[in-house]
Amino acid sequence: MIITPVSTASPQGQEILTRLNDRFQLADPACQQSVTGIIADIRQGGDEALLKYIRKFDAPEMSLSQLRVSDEEMHEAMASVDEAFLDTLEIAIERIYTFHEREKEQSWMVTREDGAITGRIVQPVDSAGLYVPGGQGGKTPLVSSVLMNGIPAAIAGVERRVMMTPPDENGKVNPALLVAAQEIGITEIYKAGSAWAIAALACGTETIPRVDVIVGPGNQYVTEAKRQVSGRVRIDMIAGPSEVLIIADETGEPSYIAADMLAQAEHDPQALALCITTSEELAGQIVVELKAQLASLSRAEIARKSLSERGVILVARDLEEAILLANQIAAEHLELMVREPFLWLTRIRHAGAIFLGHHTPESAGDYLAGPNHVLPTMGTARFSSALGVETFLKKSSLIAYSQEALQADSEHIQLLARLEGLTAHANSVAIRTGKK
Repeated sequence: MIITPVSTASPQGQEILTRLNDRFQLADPACQQSVTGIIADIRQGGDEALLKYIRKFDAPEMSLSQLRVSDEEMHEAMASVDEAFLDTLEIAIERIYTFHEREKEQSWMVTREDGAITGRIVQPVDSAGLYVPGGQGGKTPLVSSVLMNGIPAAIAGVERRVMMTPPDENGKVNPALLVAAQEIGITEIYKAGSAWAIAALACGTETIPRVDVIVGPGNQYVTEAKRQVSGRVRIDMIAGPSEVLIIADETGEPSYIAADMLAQAEHDPQALALCITTSEELAGQIVVELKAQLASLSRAEIARKSLSERGVILVARDLEEAILLANQIAAEHLELMVREPFLWLTRIRHAGAIFLGHHTPESAGDYLAGPNHVLPTMGTARFSSALGVETFLKKSSLIAYSQEALQADSEHIQLLARLEGLTAHANSVAIRTGKK
């Protein structure tokens, strides 16, 4: 059996829940060490070090002049895609723009009666690096990653948006990626992947100026590289394998639930496809559907491995327990396939994205609904949010005291400063106010 349903109350169920609630993990030591060496290599060797890795792992004949995607390549890409793709692209862009426009933040100021002014100035970072994975050597272009990373940065007002994506063995980038980039105004694109691409964005090379923020999904080497350069630059998040948790009552449609579990499982053998249902009968029907639908998938073996090694179907005593467990697990994607999903929405505290009802597959959120699909995984939805416009913004505090305001606050500031043993702090106020 691909997955054996178990009760949440059973010892096996409790063991599974313990494992799910402690699933955060970093890259293995070998990966960490390898990435540390790559970053150091790029910092010291610049373009030549970057080319060394590109030639070794992606395009053996790559030259420095080919590193940046040329205008000619951009024009050729636009001419090579069909109208159906362009139509779909236009809809996706419009939906994502419309959603993220509402995330804009405004600067603000407050004036006190004594004339002191405090506030916050919101500004975009100067530059952002947008990493887009290669997708099976360029054969399956991850267009949605271009849009989900690039559009919020544009809305934030980031002046320089740089896209990094690995080339195929001939040094080419899939035309669909280049067209998607052009349609949202990205023209600075480099052909590099994995940890060396992240290192180049964070450290800069002779050809690639460093950036302030790095976002985008990738394998464990990309994720580990982002973790190691975090602090030098801002990153979106430390992301793990993709995951979905489906909460279903007796109204759940087994074919829908199985389809959505498989949609996660086909990403990666490490992907996590979970279902908690209140119906033991439904649990068995889901297993039957999983077997039936697997046969027709192009990535059937990946999905099968994911389900057999990491897939979970739990039977809870009621929806109260199921929702409690969902909040503990804090999944990347949470689907509520229950009779009245909106009634339970206010009970959900921790999830990257919430999908309500039987006709809201997670794939709608991946591509066309509008909200961002770059989401916290491994339980980090307890404290992290989806990528958004705010990822590309920074805030500066604003403080302006009048003479009257400083006189009024003088004694309080000095008391706290002297309490901390910082007499120069106290004196910087006393010298202006004459109060000690």
